[in-house]
Amino acid sequence: MKSNSNTWQFIDTEGTFRLENPHHTSYLYFPLVNEAGMMAAITPTLNGDIKTDQNTFLTLPVSLEDLHNTRSARNFWVQIEGATPWSVTGNSAAQTAQRFSETPPEKVTLEAGFLWHQVTRENTVLGLRAEVTNFVPANDDHVELMQVSVTNISDRPIQFTPTAAIPLYARSADDVRDHRHVTSLLHRIFCEEYGVLVRPTLSFDERGHLPNDLSYAVLGTDGYGNAPVGFYPVVEDFIGEGGTLDWPEAIVKSSGSKSRVGAAHDGYEALGGLRFTEVDLQPGETVSFILILAILVEGTEPQKLVDSYGSVVTFARTLKDTQTTWKNRLDTFEVTTGDNRFDLWLRWVALQPTLRRLFGNSFLPAHDYGRGGRGWRDLWQDILALLLMEEGDVSEFLFGNFAGVRIDGSNATIIGNAPGEFKADRNNIPRIWMDHGAWPLLTTSLYIDQTGNLDFLLREQTYFKDHLIARAQHIDTEWAPKQGTDLQTAAGETYRGTILEHILIQHLTPFFNVGEHNSILLEGADWNDGMDMAPDRGESVAFSALYAGNLQKLSEWVIALAALRIDQVELATEIMPLLDTLGTAIDYESIEAKHSLLADYYESCRHTLSGEKVAVSLVDLAQDLHTKAAWLTNHIRTTEWIENEAGYHWFNGYYDNDGQQVEGDHPTGVRMTLTGQTFALMGNIATAEQALEMVRAADQYLLDPAVGGYRLNTDFGEVMLNLGRAFGFAYGHKENGAMFSHMAVMYANALYQRGLVREGYKVLAAIYQHCQDFPISRMYPGLPEYVNADARGIYNWLTGSASWYVLTMVTEVFGVRGRRGDLILDPKLVAEQFDADGNATIATIFANKLIEVTYHNPDRLTYGHYRLQSVSVDGEPVAVSTRDGHPALDRGLLTGHNRKTVIIRIELAGQI
Repeated sequence: MKSNSNTWQFIDTEGTFRLENPHHTSYLYFPLVNEAGMMAAITPTLNGDIKTDQNTFLTLPVSLEDLHNTRSARNFWVQIEGATPWSVTGNSAAQTAQRFSETPPEKVTLEAGFLWHQVTRENTVLGLRAEVTNFVPANDDHVELMQVSVTNISDRPIQFTPTAAIPLYARSADDVRDHRHVTSLLHRIFCEEYGVLVRPTLSFDERGHLPNDLSYAVLGTDGYGNAPVGFYPVVEDFIGEGGTLDWPEAIVKSSGSKSRVGAAHDGYEALGGLRFTEVDLQPGETVSFILILAILVEGTEPQKLVDSYGSVVTFARTLKDTQTTWKNRLDTFEVTTGDNRFDLWLRWVALQPTLRRLFGNSFLPAHDYGRGGRGWRDLWQDILALLLMEEGDVSEFLFGNFAGVRIDGSNATIIGNAPGEFKADRNNIPRIWMDHGAWPLLTTSLYIDQTGNLDFLLREQTYFKDHLIARAQHIDTEWAPKQGTDLQTAAGETYRGTILEHILIQHLTPFFNVGEHNSILLEGADWNDGMDMAPDRGESVAFSALYAGNLQKLSEWVIALAALRIDQVELATEIMPLLDTLGTAIDYESIEAKHSLLADYYESCRHTLSGEKVAVSLVDLAQDLHTKAAWLTNHIRTTEWIENEAGYHWFNGYYDNDGQQVEGDHPTGVRMTLTGQTFALMGNIATAEQALEMVRAADQYLLDPAVGGYRLNTDFGEVMLNLGRAFGFAYGHKENGAMFSHMAVMYANALYQRGLVREGYKVLAAIYQHCQDFPISRMYPGLPEYVNADARGIYNWLTGSASWYVLTMVTEVFGVRGRRGDLILDPKLVAEQFDADGNATIATIFANKLIEVTYHNPDRLTYGHYRLQSVSVDGEPVAVSTRDGHPALDRGLLTGHNRKTVIIRIELAGQI
C-alpha cells in the first residue's frame, strides 16, 4: 500500500491544520464557498474550479483526474533574469520534473482553516518564499480572493517580474466536450484598468440560446492598489506555438505581446494574464499582489471590487471577517474529550452538512455527477445537523420540504435551490426510491423532540403533482405542465393536508406495496443507489424494517397528540381505505389483497382529490398504525432471520429481481449486507438476543480494520444484473463492499440506540482512527463518503454521514437530546472519552440556547458503571425528573432567563 510518512497536525484550538509537502499526495482538494453561491475547489498546487452553478464556471470544470494537470491552475509566475521561471503555485514543467527528486529545492507547507487555504513555497535556490492565500468572502459577492506574498529570504537584492496567469473558461460545464470550441467563439475579451474581463455574447444551448448577462474576470493589484502594467488575455498568445500553460513562451522566453488597457479580443480561449511592474526586493522584504477572481452580474463594476478588496489591508480585513463568520457558525457544536485531535477533527465533520447544503452533490471534483442541487434524502438528513447546530426556528424550512410529497407516497426528484422548491421531472426518468418516505419522519421526530412542537403535525401543506402517478408505474395523461405542480381538488382548488397526513401517506402506501415475500418492493432502489436493477421482484427487507419502526413511532406521536386534548384529525377521504382496520380490515398475509387495496387508492387520486375530508379518532388511528407496525415487525423477525452453516445469524436485507433471497450462504461465498442489520436494529425488529448475534456475524463477515471498519457488503463474487449496478463495480469500491461511512455511522447509531454502547463506540472510533491517519487515508480532516480498496478516503466533504456522526455524538454518545421539548441527559460515554480530569463536555443548540453540558466522572468509570448523582444549571443545583426512564430537565429550566448560553454540569458516581 502506498503511504506518505507525513501527516497533518492541528496548530491551534480552532481546527486550523498544517501539512508539509501536500503536493506529494494526489487528489487532495479543499472547499471554498459562501452563502451567496460562489463555490470553489483548490488543491495544494491551486488547481480546481470556480463557479456559481452548472452553467456558470469561471475556470475550467474539473473532476478528480483533472487535478493532475495545470489547465485549471491559478498560476503566478516569477521571472528572474538568468534563472528558470518559477511558479509560486508549483505549476511549471520544471517543478513537476523535480517533484520526485531526493533533494527537491522547494519546501512546501499547507495551512488551512475555516474556510481559507494557504500554501507556502520556499525555493532555496532562488532565495524566495511565496505565501499564497485563497478564500471566498463570507458575503454576497461572487468572488474568490487570492493574495500572493513574495519574500526575499536571501542575503542579496532580487529583481523579478511578476505575472498572474489564470485561464478563464467563462461558460457552462456542458460545453467542456460538447461545442467547446464553438462556445469560445462567443467570447468577447476586454482589457480594463485592473484586469481581463470575458463577456460571452450568448448562453449557448441548442434547445434555445439565450443572451448572456454575466462577465467573468481576473482583476489584480500590487497590494497597494496599483494596477497591472500589461495583460495576456488570450491563451494561445500566452503559451505560444507548441507551448503549454506550465511552460508558456511568454514566460520562458519573456516574449509575446502584452495587451494594454482598452484592447479587445473576440472569439478565443481567454486568460486572466496580468503583468505587474518589475520588483526590486531587498533581503527580508515582502511584496504582495491581490487577485480578484470574479463572476459579475450585469451592472457590477470591476472598480467596486477593486475598491473593496484590492489592497493588503482590505484583503486582511475581509479574511478576518470570513474566519470569524465560520468560527461563529461552528462554535455551536464542540466537544472536549480525552482526545484533542478527535475534538478538532470533529469540528471539520460538523462543517460538512453546511458544505453539502451549499455545494449540493455536484460541485466538488469527486462529485462529477448531476447538475447541482440535492436529492430528497439529502434535504432531510442535512436538517438533522441543522437542528443541533443552528439557532432559530427551522420549522419553515422543514415545512417547505413537505411540499415535495406526492399523494401516492412518492416525492419530487428535481429539487430547486430555494427551500420548498420542487420541479416536475425534466429527464423523463420515472424512478422511485423506496426509502424516500422514511426520512422525513426521522427528521421531524428530532424536531418535535427538540422543540416539543407537536402542533407542527397539524399544519397544512400542499402536495407535489406532475405526470407520474401510482409511484411512477403510470402516467397521468390529464396533467400538463401549465396546470402547475400543486395537487388540485376536483373543483380546481389547491388541496392542502396536514403534515401528519403527508407522513401517513409516505408510510401507508409502502406498507401495501409489497413483493412476493411480503416485504416492501425495492422499486428503483433504496438508500443504496447501486441496488437499481430489481424493479419488478426486488424487495428491500432492510428498509421494510425501518418503515416498521417508523409506523410504531408514528403511532406514539398520534397518542401524544391525543394528550393535547385533541380527539380527532381530519384526513382526505381517499386515504381511509389505507387505514383498513378502521373499516374493512384485510389480511396482511395476503399480498393480493394488499395490491388490490393499493390499486384502488391510486385510482381514487390519480389526477385530483375530491377535496372532502373525514374526521378520524386519534385513538383509532394510533391503533391502526400500531397494528401495521406489529405485523411487519413480526413478519421480518420470523421470516428473514438467517442461520448459515458456520452458525452465524443475521437478517436478510434483500430479494433480487428473480425473487431470490440475496443474503446467506452461496456458492460464491457468504453474502451479507450491513444495511440489512442497521435498520433491523434501528427499527427494533431484532430482539436483544438477535442483536448480539447480528453484531457477531457483522464482525465475522464485514469488519475490516484495514479500511476503517465495516464494509457495506461481502464480496458477492459476480456481476448481479438482477440486483444492481453496484455489483458491476470492483469489490471494495463505492456501493460494492467499501467502508461506506454513511451506513457505518448509521449502524453505530443503531447500536447505541439498542444499548450496545461498546460496539457502537468501536464503529465510530474505527472510522475516526482511519480518517485521521493521513498516510493511509490520504485526506484532510473530515469524513469521506467511502474508503476504497486501497484505503483512501473518497468523495470527501459532501456526505450525509457527517450529519449522522454529529447526531450520534450529541444524542447518543453524550445523550443530550430532547423528548417532546424537555432535555434528556442519558450519557453513553466510555471511560476513554473522559479527559485527564474526568470531564467530557459538549456544546450544542437546544431550546434556542447554546447549552454546554459537562459530565464529571472523577473515577473514570465506563458506561454501565456510572449514574447521574447531581445536576446544576448555571451553578445552581436543580431537580431532575424522568422521561421514558431517563433523567431529564424541564425545558423551563433552560428558557426561563435571557442568557444565550446555559452551563449544565452533571456529577457522575458509581452505581448503587
